Amino acid sequence: MQDVAKEAGVSPQTVSRVANGSDAVKPETRQKVEAAMQKLGYRPNYAARALKRGRFQDIGVVMFNTSSFGNARLLDSIISSATETDYSVTIQTMRHGAERTLAAAIERMQLQPVDGVIVMLEERISDFVGYRPPKELPVVLICEGAADHCPTVDADQYGCSTAVVDYLMSKGHKTVYHIAGPATSRAAESRARGWREALEQMGAPVPAMYIGDWCADSGYQAGVALAHDPNCTAIYAANDQMAYGAIMGLQSAGKRVPEDVSVVGVDDSLVDMVPRLNLTTMRMRFDDIGAAAFSMVRRQCEGEKVPVGIKTVIPTELIERGSVRDIS
Repeated sequence: MQDVAKEAGVSPQTVSRVANGSDAVKPETRQKVEAAMQKLGYRPNYAARALKRGRFQDIGVVMFNTSSFGNARLLDSIISSATETDYSVTIQTMRHGAERTLAAAIERMQLQPVDGVIVMLEERISDFVGYRPPKELPVVLICEGAADHCPTVDADQYGCSTAVVDYLMSKGHKTVYHIAGPATSRAAESRARGWREALEQMGAPVPAMYIGDWCADSGYQAGVALAHDPNCTAIYAANDQMAYGAIMGLQSAGKRVPEDVSVVGVDDSLVDMVPRLNLTTMRMRFDDIGAAAFSMVRRQCEGEKVPVGIKTVIPTELIERGSVRDIS
């Protein structure tokens, strides 16, 4: 900074104001200082600025994996929101075994220069109910269900399922079969509960549930099995990959979609991946969820209070294509 000040013929304080984007500098002086910075290769010191401000302009993101469609979309949204507000993002994945807890994840993230943390809590963990975040570190959870000590946000997983059941039953189907996600998934659990309770409230039979693993092959196996059930005219799969797999399984066993069996998925993840996509689905608004989570943690970092004990719900959207038949 002393070298830049000498080169530009100004005081070090003026260099500091320019480096920090202050308006209290004349345009011609700013140009001189910026020209000197460029000539000398000056860059503001990140660590020094963080120490001076007491903040790092960095948000930590903890996730179980970075490869699933939903996680990738959420992360992309968080990074976009961070970029727009001059924040950076530090990413860590959950460790396996005994350390797979909120406490362990946040403790690891506290070793990094972050101002707050977003946790994508897609699986059950042992300390969800009793966890208390550090007072000095804002924490936001993307998860199904409210938390007593952290703001939470997520899609309406339960309402997504009740909407699918209502939609299929309105098309004349007597019941709806379900291909669920893995038992470790909080979202899969809520979607299955919404499916079951919606059928019960309508007085419709509740068929045996098939458990998948989010992958198309598990949907394919379920589709092959359900092709031999004469009562199966409608299938609701907990994500689009399993729904598409189910369609392939049904067709391999001689069933037509939607003429013989209607199929609905969740997340709208196959757009731009499957040509001539014909799958009706419930679109998850991942961009809105990620943006809301970032806004919550940034506002806390900047001193604002964000309510805890309630979940901010981002509604889903029915996207009708051609995999459902009205048989009423």
